[in-house]
Amino acid sequence: MTKHAALILIVEDEPKLATLLTDYLNSAGYRCATLGDGRQVVDAVKREPPDLILLDLMLPNRNGLDICRELRSFSDVPIVMMTAKVEEASRLIGLDAGADDYICKPYSPREVVARVRAILRRQRRDGDHAASALQIDETALRATLHGKALDLTQVEFRLLKTLSASPGRVYSRNQLLDILYDDGRVVTDRTVDSHVKNLRRKLEAAAPDDNPIRSVYGAGYSYEPEDPPP
Repeated sequence: MTKHAALILIVEDEPKLATLLTDYLNSAGYRCATLGDGRQVVDAVKREPPDLILLDLMLPNRNGLDICRELRSFSDVPIVMMTAKVEEASRLIGLDAGADDYICKPYSPREVVARVRAILRRQRRDGDHAASALQIDETALRATLHGKALDLTQVEFRLLKTLSASPGRVYSRNQLLDILYDDGRVVTDRTVDSHVKNLRRKLEAAAPDDNPIRSVYGAGYSYEPEDPPP
Protein backbone atom coordinates (compact mmCIF):
# COMPACT_ATOMS: atom_id res chain seq x y z
CA MET A 1 0.00 0.00 0.00
CA THR A 2 1.29 3.49 -0.85
CA LYS A 3 0.55 6.90 0.61
CA HIS A 4 -1.36 7.62 -2.63
CA ALA A 5 -3.84 4.81 -1.97
CA ALA A 6 -7.46 5.95 -1.63
CA LEU A 7 -8.41 6.90 1.92
CA ILE A 8 -11.60 5.31 3.29
CA LEU A 9 -13.18 6.83 6.39
CA ILE A 10 -15.06 4.16 8.37
CA VAL A 11 -17.64 5.66 10.73
CA GLU A 12 -18.76 2.74 12.88
CA ASP A 13 -19.27 2.58 16.65
CA GLU A 14 -18.89 -1.20 16.87
CA PRO A 15 -15.11 -1.72 17.24
CA LYS A 16 -15.17 -5.30 15.93
CA LEU A 17 -16.97 -4.27 12.74
CA ALA A 18 -14.68 -1.27 12.24
CA THR A 19 -11.61 -3.49 12.67
CA LEU A 20 -13.00 -6.12 10.30
CA LEU A 21 -13.70 -3.58 7.58
CA THR A 22 -10.29 -1.99 8.08
CA ASP A 23 -8.55 -5.35 7.68
CA TYR A 24 -10.41 -6.20 4.47
CA LEU A 25 -9.96 -2.73 2.95
CA ASN A 26 -6.27 -2.63 3.86
CA SER A 27 -5.84 -6.02 2.19
CA ALA A 28 -7.51 -4.57 -0.93
CA GLY A 29 -4.95 -1.75 -1.03
CA TYR A 30 -6.86 1.08 0.64
CA ARG A 31 -5.87 3.27 3.55
CA CYS A 32 -8.40 3.53 6.38
CA ALA A 33 -9.32 5.89 9.19
CA THR A 34 -12.01 5.08 11.76
CA LEU A 35 -14.37 7.10 13.92
CA GLY A 36 -17.00 5.92 16.37
CA ASP A 37 -18.58 9.21 17.48
CA GLY A 38 -20.99 11.03 15.19
CA ARG A 39 -19.91 14.45 16.47
CA GLN A 40 -16.38 13.99 15.13
CA VAL A 41 -17.19 13.20 11.51
CA VAL A 42 -17.71 16.61 9.89
CA ASP A 43 -14.58 18.15 11.42
CA ALA A 44 -12.54 15.08 10.46
CA VAL A 45 -13.69 15.29 6.82
CA LYS A 46 -12.85 19.00 6.63
CA ARG A 47 -9.44 18.35 8.20
CA GLU A 48 -8.47 15.45 5.93
CA PRO A 49 -10.98 14.79 3.14
CA PRO A 50 -11.28 11.05 2.46
CA ASP A 51 -11.94 9.49 -0.94
CA LEU A 52 -15.01 7.61 0.34
CA ILE A 53 -16.97 7.35 3.60
CA LEU A 54 -18.60 4.23 5.04
CA LEU A 55 -21.16 5.82 7.34
CA ASP A 56 -23.19 3.90 9.92
CA LEU A 57 -26.75 5.15 10.37
CA MET A 58 -26.98 4.70 14.16
CA LEU A 59 -24.11 6.45 15.91
CA PRO A 60 -23.52 7.90 19.37
CA ASN A 61 -24.31 11.63 19.72
CA ARG A 62 -25.35 12.20 16.10
CA ASN A 63 -27.09 10.02 13.51
CA GLY A 64 -25.74 9.21 10.09
CA LEU A 65 -28.51 10.96 8.14
CA ASP A 66 -27.80 14.33 9.78
CA ILE A 67 -24.09 13.84 9.19
CA CYS A 68 -24.69 12.93 5.54
CA ARG A 69 -26.81 16.03 4.95
CA GLU A 70 -24.19 18.34 6.47
CA LEU A 71 -21.39 16.71 4.50
CA ARG A 72 -23.34 17.28 1.30
CA SER A 73 -23.43 21.01 2.07
CA PHE A 74 -19.71 21.26 1.32
CA SER A 75 -18.43 17.96 -0.11
CA ASP A 76 -19.20 15.52 -2.92
CA VAL A 77 -17.22 12.68 -1.32
CA PRO A 78 -18.93 9.32 -2.03
CA ILE A 79 -20.92 8.15 1.01
CA VAL A 80 -22.08 4.58 1.59
CA MET A 81 -24.67 4.29 4.37
CA MET A 82 -24.53 1.17 6.56
CA THR A 83 -27.48 0.19 8.72
CA ALA A 84 -29.52 -2.64 10.20
CA LYS A 85 -32.73 -0.92 9.06
CA VAL A 86 -33.85 -2.76 5.97
CA GLU A 87 -37.18 -1.06 5.32
CA GLU A 88 -37.54 0.58 1.92
CA ALA A 89 -38.37 3.90 3.61
CA SER A 90 -35.03 3.93 5.37
CA ARG A 91 -33.30 3.13 2.11
CA LEU A 92 -34.96 6.04 0.33
CA ILE A 93 -34.36 8.46 3.21
CA GLY A 94 -30.69 7.55 3.21
CA LEU A 95 -30.32 8.18 -0.50
CA ASP A 96 -32.34 11.41 -0.31
CA ALA A 97 -29.87 12.66 2.29
CA GLY A 98 -27.18 12.43 -0.35
CA ALA A 99 -25.79 8.92 0.06
CA ASP A 100 -24.33 7.24 -3.02
CA ASP A 101 -25.08 3.68 -1.91
CA TYR A 102 -26.67 1.70 0.91
CA ILE A 103 -25.58 -1.55 2.59
CA CYS A 104 -27.72 -3.42 5.09
CA LYS A 105 -26.34 -5.34 8.06
CA PRO A 106 -25.35 -8.09 8.34
CA TYR A 107 -23.12 -7.65 5.33
CA SER A 108 -20.18 -9.47 3.84
CA PRO A 109 -16.92 -7.50 4.15
CA ARG A 110 -16.09 -8.70 0.65
CA GLU A 111 -19.29 -7.09 -0.62
CA VAL A 112 -18.32 -3.82 1.05
CA VAL A 113 -14.90 -3.91 -0.62
CA ALA A 114 -16.56 -4.63 -3.98
CA ARG A 115 -18.95 -1.68 -3.54
CA VAL A 116 -16.11 0.63 -2.55
CA ARG A 117 -14.04 -0.44 -5.55
CA ALA A 118 -16.98 0.03 -7.95
CA ILE A 119 -17.86 3.51 -6.65
CA LEU A 120 -14.27 4.75 -6.75
CA ARG A 121 -13.78 3.30 -10.24
CA ARG A 122 -16.93 5.05 -11.48
CA GLN A 123 -15.91 8.33 -9.84
CA ARG A 124 -12.43 8.13 -11.37
CA ARG A 125 -13.88 7.42 -14.81
CA ASP A 126 -16.33 10.32 -14.54
CA GLY A 127 -13.60 12.61 -13.24
CA ASP A 128 -11.26 11.70 -16.08
CA HIS A 129 -14.01 12.41 -18.60
CA ALA A 130 -14.89 15.78 -17.06
CA ALA A 131 -11.27 16.85 -16.79
CA SER A 132 -10.38 15.91 -20.36
CA ALA A 133 -10.43 19.57 -21.45
CA LEU A 134 -7.39 20.14 -19.22
CA GLN A 135 -4.13 18.62 -20.38
CA ILE A 136 -1.08 18.53 -18.10
CA ASP A 137 2.42 17.66 -19.25
CA GLU A 138 4.41 16.99 -16.07
CA THR A 139 7.68 16.45 -17.91
CA ALA A 140 7.59 19.83 -19.61
CA LEU A 141 5.72 21.59 -16.78
CA ARG A 142 3.11 22.75 -19.30
CA ALA A 143 -0.67 22.82 -19.15
CA THR A 144 -3.40 23.61 -21.65
CA LEU A 145 -7.11 24.24 -21.23
CA HIS A 146 -9.34 23.63 -24.24
CA GLY A 147 -6.17 23.61 -26.34
CA LYS A 148 -4.94 26.99 -25.11
CA ALA A 149 -1.57 27.13 -23.33
CA LEU A 150 -1.51 28.34 -19.72
CA ASP A 151 1.49 30.46 -18.75
CA LEU A 152 1.93 29.14 -15.20
CA THR A 153 4.60 29.54 -12.57
CA GLN A 154 5.97 26.34 -11.03
CA VAL A 155 3.82 26.85 -7.93
CA GLU A 156 0.69 27.49 -10.01
CA PHE A 157 1.43 24.41 -12.09
CA ARG A 158 1.79 22.28 -8.95
CA LEU A 159 -1.42 23.75 -7.54
CA LEU A 160 -3.40 23.02 -10.72
CA LYS A 161 -1.92 19.52 -11.00
CA THR A 162 -2.88 18.72 -7.39
CA LEU A 163 -6.46 20.02 -7.58
CA SER A 164 -7.26 18.56 -11.01
CA ALA A 165 -5.92 15.11 -10.08
CA SER A 166 -8.91 14.62 -7.73
CA PRO A 167 -11.96 16.44 -9.17
CA GLY A 168 -14.46 17.29 -6.43
CA ARG A 169 -12.04 16.68 -3.57
CA VAL A 170 -11.72 19.62 -1.18
CA TYR A 171 -8.18 20.52 -0.12
CA SER A 172 -7.64 22.74 2.90
CA ARG A 173 -5.17 25.62 2.69
CA ASN A 174 -2.79 23.79 5.01
CA GLN A 175 -2.88 20.67 2.84
CA LEU A 176 -2.10 22.74 -0.23
CA LEU A 177 0.71 24.56 1.55
CA ASP A 178 2.33 21.24 2.43
CA ILE A 179 2.19 20.22 -1.23
CA LEU A 180 3.25 23.55 -2.73
CA TYR A 181 6.07 24.27 -0.30
CA ASP A 182 7.75 21.02 0.68
CA ASP A 183 11.08 22.72 1.45
CA GLY A 184 10.11 23.77 4.97
CA ARG A 185 9.85 27.51 4.30
CA VAL A 186 7.45 29.49 6.47
CA VAL A 187 4.45 30.88 4.57
CA THR A 188 0.95 31.84 5.64
CA ASP A 189 -2.18 30.01 4.52
CA ARG A 190 -3.30 33.18 2.72
CA THR A 191 -0.45 32.59 0.28
CA VAL A 192 -2.63 29.85 -1.19
CA ASP A 193 -5.42 32.37 -1.81
CA SER A 194 -3.02 34.52 -3.80
CA HIS A 195 -1.89 31.59 -5.95
CA VAL A 196 -5.49 30.50 -6.53
CA LYS A 197 -6.45 34.02 -7.58
CA ASN A 198 -3.63 34.16 -10.13
CA LEU A 199 -4.39 30.65 -11.38
CA ARG A 200 -8.08 31.46 -11.82
CA ARG A 201 -7.19 34.57 -13.81
CA LYS A 202 -5.09 32.52 -16.23
CA LEU A 203 -7.72 29.79 -16.54
CA GLU A 204 -10.42 32.37 -17.28
CA ALA A 205 -8.20 34.00 -19.89
CA ALA A 206 -7.93 30.65 -21.69
CA ALA A 207 -11.59 29.68 -21.25
CA PRO A 208 -13.88 32.51 -20.03
CA ASP A 209 -16.86 30.19 -19.59
CA ASP A 210 -14.95 27.53 -17.63
CA ASN A 211 -13.99 28.42 -14.05
CA PRO A 212 -13.22 25.02 -12.51
CA ILE A 213 -11.67 26.05 -9.18
CA ARG A 214 -14.32 26.33 -6.49
CA SER A 215 -13.93 27.98 -3.09
CA VAL A 216 -15.49 25.94 -0.27
CA TYR A 217 -16.30 28.26 2.61
CA GLY A 218 -14.38 27.36 5.75
CA ALA A 219 -12.77 24.35 4.09
CA GLY A 220 -10.53 25.24 1.12
CA TYR A 221 -10.59 24.67 -2.63
CA SER A 222 -11.63 21.99 -5.10
CA TYR A 223 -11.40 21.44 -8.85
CA GLU A 224 -14.84 21.01 -10.44
CA PRO A 225 -14.80 21.37 -14.22
CA GLU A 226 -17.96 21.98 -16.18
CA ASP A 227 -19.64 18.90 -17.63
CA PRO A 228 -18.41 18.38 -21.19
CA PRO A 229 -20.90 19.13 -23.94
CA PRO A 230 -22.81 16.12 -25.37
